[in-house]
Amino acid sequence: MAAVFGGVGVALITLLGADGEIDPAATAKHAADLASRGMTAVLVCGTTGEAATLSEAERVMLIEAVRGALPGSVPVIAGTGAPSARQAVTLTRTAVAAGADAVLTWVPAGAGGPPSAAGLAGFYAGIAGAAGTRPVLAYHNPFISCAALPVADLGALPVAGLKDSSPSPDRLLDELASYPGDTYVGSAGFLALAGPLGAAGGLLALANLLPEECVAAFGGDYDAQRALAGAHLAVSRGGLPQLKRLLSDSAGLSPVSRVQ
Repeated sequence: MAAVFGGVGVALITLLGADGEIDPAATAKHAADLASRGMTAVLVCGTTGEAATLSEAERVMLIEAVRGALPGSVPVIAGTGAPSARQAVTLTRTAVAAGADAVLTWVPAGAGGPPSAAGLAGFYAGIAGAAGTRPVLAYHNPFISCAALPVADLGALPVAGLKDSSPSPDRLLDELASYPGDTYVGSAGFLALAGPLGAAGGLLALANLLPEECVAAFGGDYDAQRALAGAHLAVSRGGLPQLKRLLSDSAGLSPVSRVQ
């Protein structure tokens, strides 16, 4: 299966007006600017895009606006994770109909404990069916309420690859050594390790703010990696509101966020 993309993509913020309503035009303009600065993919309606606060109609508007603002060579990946498999399947169908080129989906946390390997594979088979010809990326994120994806189970999942937002270099090394699919990192903390060791790419919140530095670090530039440290640590501590404040200070973008 061909890679969804290679290199550094951005986990796009959703820009909001002063009233807290989404601004699809401003969000799409920001995405186009980032693509012109080296981003090879754009993730819309992901965790960084405040997906948990978005209605289905808002998701459609954002996907359509961003897809329309980018060249065809830059894939738009839609986040379709949800608290239930039924919701995730519906969001996946909606995203594909709106023009998403691929989807990224986390597994709902089960009340009865972690899903079995067969349960994980069955969940992603349902997402793949809803996505049709569009590729699916699995999503491992220990910072949100979702099921973990054990590295040993990744190879059995019917997906094109994995985004791993954990901050663990050990887990990354395990994935690169034992998972045959494409691994995309979600942390900007060790890009200069991930790229040279063979990660397929990154999908990064910090790329909203420092896209060129993220690209350089992924290419093995240790100076660029060190230059990311201050902003990376600030966003790690302050979350999305801090990222939006930094973007407001540096680029005049709206600092309004629905999450705190």
